[in-house]
Amino acid sequence: MTLIMRGRLRYAAVSAAAILGALASGRGAAADPAPPFKDLLAQAQANAPRLAEAAASVRQAEGLARQAGARPNPTADIGVENFSGSGPYSGSNNAETTFSISQPLELGGKRGARVAAGRAGLEAARARLVQSKADYAFALAEAYAQAEAAERQVALAQEAVTLSDETLRASRALVEAGKEAELRSLQAQAALTSARASLDQARAERTGAYARLTALAGSAAPFTSLTESLLTVSRATAPQANIDVLATPAVLAAEAEREAAARRVRIERVRAVPDVTISAGVRRFSGDDSTALVAGVSVPIPVFDQNRGNITAAQGELQAAEARLNAARFDAEADIRTALFQIDAAQTRVGAAVEGETTAVEAYRLTRIAYEAGKSPLVELINARRSLAEARAQTIEAQLARLRAEAGLARLQGRPFGDR
Repeated sequence: MTLIMRGRLRYAAVSAAAILGALASGRGAAADPAPPFKDLLAQAQANAPRLAEAAASVRQAEGLARQAGARPNPTADIGVENFSGSGPYSGSNNAETTFSISQPLELGGKRGARVAAGRAGLEAARARLVQSKADYAFALAEAYAQAEAAERQVALAQEAVTLSDETLRASRALVEAGKEAELRSLQAQAALTSARASLDQARAERTGAYARLTALAGSAAPFTSLTESLLTVSRATAPQANIDVLATPAVLAAEAEREAAARRVRIERVRAVPDVTISAGVRRFSGDDSTALVAGVSVPIPVFDQNRGNITAAQGELQAAEARLNAARFDAEADIRTALFQIDAAQTRVGAAVEGETTAVEAYRLTRIAYEAGKSPLVELINARRSLAEARAQTIEAQLARLRAEAGLARLQGRPFGDR
């Protein structure tokens, strides 16, 4: 078999392994592969720290909403007067014992305001949880795709090492045959050294990508490989130019928070209304062993504290919530337009990148044949291999950009990424 034929076969084998099995390149040593994305997202609902925080906030709001309906507790009071004094009050024969119960009465609709604020706070917490889930699904999809991209970069780097090694051996054969200068062999050796360094860097980046995916998913066991590709298949839904801005999770959460802030203003206003405390009881006179009823009403006089400071603070909080709501609406409108354009642009970019990669593959194949036949210098082969590596890297970047755009649109629509 000629040197040219051996090179063709080796190149075909390496290229097929890199293009068709990029994800499988790391599975041989995999200890714990990440499940398919939708399964991982479902599992992470109970394990991910980000979602656990939002879920805990909902439970907190549920407790506060229940507590808001509680009424003030009554107070029992027992008092003894006129004993252990002097004269007729030296003992306890003339003591007076009073037992009474006091009950605060909330006026001005305080309890109703608290209940309404508690419900609004609960709705706000639930809206934030929905937003957190949408944001988390986007972040998890991006981390999953970045791990896949890092895995494919390792496969490309491994291919580059193999091809550089093949080039080095071919250049040495040509040098020994007197068809190339020794300098060409040194150039090929330098290219191989650079390819090995790039492989080490790609492996380090892959390790980091899997570590980030593991941490984001809240998995106890580290992931070392993937079982599904997110980059190679588009998951875009049919274009929807009429996405409702007011139905996006961020706007719904901001709207719920504004409503909760408005309810808190109502609470502070009704707190300025004084509450009445009524009391009733019985008094026993030890001197003649008689009893009598006692009753009373107490009302605080709002001279010094009219709760104006808290009212002003609550109004400021409401104004801030309204500003955040307006900002969320503008941001959502801009994000929707941007996402729709980005999806179209990303699809075009992927198509162009795949076409460019196909051209680069053929150009490298022809350049390698020419070099092994002694009709092309080594520098052209190195340049062709570099162009091929750049074309494949551009394909990965284009697919990653497409996924970010599709996942971003899914986040705006409030649906898990991948659902159509």
